[in-house]
Amino acid sequence: MLFSPFEIEETLRMFSEENLDVRTITMGINLLDCADSDPRRAAGRVYDKITRSAARLTEVGAQIEAELGVPIINRRIAVTPISMVAGASLSGSARAGSASTMGPAVAGGRAADGPLLFAETLERAAQEVGVDFLGGFSALVHRGLTPADERVIRAIPAALSTTDKVCASLNVASSRAGINMDAVQLAAGAIKEAADRTRDRGGFAASRLVVFANAPEDNPFMAGAFHGPGNPDTVVHVGVSGPGVVQSAVRQYPDASLDTLAEAIKKTAFKITRLGQLVVDMAADRLGVERGIVDLSLAPTPAVGDSVARILEEMGLEMAGAPGSTAALALLNNAVKKGGLMASSRVGGLSGSFLPVSEDEAMARAAEQGVLTLEKLEAMTAICSVGLDMIAVPGDTSVDTLSGIIADEMAIGVMNHKTTAVRIIPVPGKGAGEWVEFGGLLGRAPVMPVNRASCTGFVRRGGLIPAPVTSFRN
Repeated sequence: MLFSPFEIEETLRMFSEENLDVRTITMGINLLDCADSDPRRAAGRVYDKITRSAARLTEVGAQIEAELGVPIINRRIAVTPISMVAGASLSGSARAGSASTMGPAVAGGRAADGPLLFAETLERAAQEVGVDFLGGFSALVHRGLTPADERVIRAIPAALSTTDKVCASLNVASSRAGINMDAVQLAAGAIKEAADRTRDRGGFAASRLVVFANAPEDNPFMAGAFHGPGNPDTVVHVGVSGPGVVQSAVRQYPDASLDTLAEAIKKTAFKITRLGQLVVDMAADRLGVERGIVDLSLAPTPAVGDSVARILEEMGLEMAGAPGSTAALALLNNAVKKGGLMASSRVGGLSGSFLPVSEDEAMARAAEQGVLTLEKLEAMTAICSVGLDMIAVPGDTSVDTLSGIIADEMAIGVMNHKTTAVRIIPVPGKGAGEWVEFGGLLGRAPVMPVNRASCTGFVRRGGLIPAPVTSFRN
């Protein structure tokens, strides 16, 4: 891939002045060949394969960073959903507890011993190879729960509260299967308990758990990354992020029509994606693995000038959440994806706009002032790539209310045939209007109020919300 001197100069300016970065190089590793009827033997194989496959990941990332002058923020690993690997060793176990409550299975500890062995193994492997995060303590349960799936879900609170790098995700819905409401309730219980176990850190463990509808198998971003079974044995993906670059491009057209603005954003996304393609090519060649996807997601950070909400303001909104926000976000997301598709045949993952309240300083400000409400965010997630992301809610929010929030977001994904997700933190001991500090890339956020009307009678029915008629497309 050849770059002209002008393109090189332009890209360097994006790094130095507009917060362009390669957010992550993520290696996907298939662990299905590690399964064994003896869980300790399986865990040993998992450790060996991860440390062998990713031995040079941080080294290669540093080389590329130095050679190109490109900031690469994180090195990450995504593995096969651990419930699939653990299934062989857990298949003889009885299902623990009911599907509508966390019950004593986690509190007692014994039911989680098997999955926790794998969580500890993943943490040790991540520490050994020096990556920032490892995703895949996960289960795909949109059609139903196996005993292994349920044991993994019940182990999530303990796993996330006793590790630093392990991330978890659950796919509880799809446009072909509908919404598994039993899994939704288990997920809500896991979120609540994970937050309670880390109350001294503002419920931090819940920030490493994502609940999906239509989860992509090639997503390089945490906490939702896992290595889907349709992928090669080992693959490398790259996630590029540039909200500041897009904001700068929009700023140059203060009086332009919206279609002109869309064209400017599309051209900018093209340039950003070309950088991502270069990095994924270099990383794959040097690591000797398959080329994966380039994920062009506008993922903000708490740094000023690296905000998706500021892009919406440059378009003419007083603040994110104002009337017109969903339409503005639709323009932005569509233009970003079109530009990315022009620059690479391997665009994938989520590729669009993230709206994480705690990670976007302008989004957090809008939430604090009541302009951006939970309901408005939910409407905007019909357009964006992720969904309700890094939302802090009162610590006394019930499991049933969390289930209802998750179910609403899953319905948006299912009915619109798109990926959507929930990463929500019920902050122990805090109420609406207070602030919680997570630190680093996770930032800080105001605790947002939730609707107090009860949904208990609905969510406790359990069962399946059937897929839409459009799911039948054979």
